[in-house]
Amino acid sequence: MTALPVSGTALPTSGRAWHLAARPDGWPRPSDVVLREIPVSEPGEGRILVRNLYFSVDPYMRPRMNDAKSYVAAYQLGEPLAGQAVGEVIASRADGFAVGDHVLHNLGWREYAEFEPGRAVKVDASVAPLSAYLGVLGATGFTAYAGLFGVGAFKEGDAVFVSGAAGAVGSQVGQLARLKGASRVVGSAGTDDKVRLLVEEYGFDAAFNYKNGSVRKQLKAAAPDGIDLYFDNVGGDHLEAAINSLRTHGRAVLCGAVAQYNNSAPTPGPNNLALVVTKRLRLEGIIVTDHWELQPRFLQEVGPLFASGQLKHHETVVEGIENGFDAFLGVLRGENTGKMIVGLTR
Repeated sequence: MTALPVSGTALPTSGRAWHLAARPDGWPRPSDVVLREIPVSEPGEGRILVRNLYFSVDPYMRPRMNDAKSYVAAYQLGEPLAGQAVGEVIASRADGFAVGDHVLHNLGWREYAEFEPGRAVKVDASVAPLSAYLGVLGATGFTAYAGLFGVGAFKEGDAVFVSGAAGAVGSQVGQLARLKGASRVVGSAGTDDKVRLLVEEYGFDAAFNYKNGSVRKQLKAAAPDGIDLYFDNVGGDHLEAAINSLRTHGRAVLCGAVAQYNNSAPTPGPNNLALVVTKRLRLEGIIVTDHWELQPRFLQEVGPLFASGQLKHHETVVEGIENGFDAFLGVLRGENTGKMIVGLTR
């Protein structure tokens, strides 16, 4: 198969990509990354060349900047950063992929990506906006689904508390719990506007701004009879408060700990872990790649909810690859509503 340029135009010879220049100590700084021009070549045999249209920036990328063993490989110094992206095939020498196809892949943080498409997935812009495949219909939506129904074993009638509830994962967790019959859904967020969004648009029964006072006291007021399931995107004082509010045999899904990703010293654990024993609680982490068997069910259930408008979502789109690192810092500060995405469409 011969490489073909899109629309009969010449293929690019270079493109920009964000590289890791130094390991951050605490909060990442502009000097820790660099935006470089790198060569772009025609695809080799069995490979495709993709022009990225959107890429995702997510909290889990901060630990990847450390030189530490984790469930996903650390970013390497001097190498491009990576993450999910959606783009258009502009040249192909791979069977099954044609110029003009849109694909979801894992070589974001750059304008162009040339790779073997073994793990690339075709996506259809006529079914949903392309950016949705990075959020509600992508890894974040699937994380919400697998955490709530797989790890969390949600059942109708559960009272659910979600931290970081206006974010990409948290907003889907709360809505899915409500749509599937939760008795009460409570969320926390970092601004009063986000609190209103949770209640007025996403249908949460109650929500609070964690910056307005004690998380423990605000959660107690929002869920006076306790909770059965906690979905944790934050850690820290939120986890401690949830342990206090969980009923006997309650469950906590530990998805993220954004409150401590930038700490340069070890973070103390909750001071009430003895309650895990006396209440017979279950606290379990989730790594979404452990739950691929749920993906067909996810698409079958969530796709129609999204298409019908019952499952709502917001995106915060920052335009321009040159603003990619600022968008990433915005996620860590909680400046996004819904999924934070960098757009390369202009």
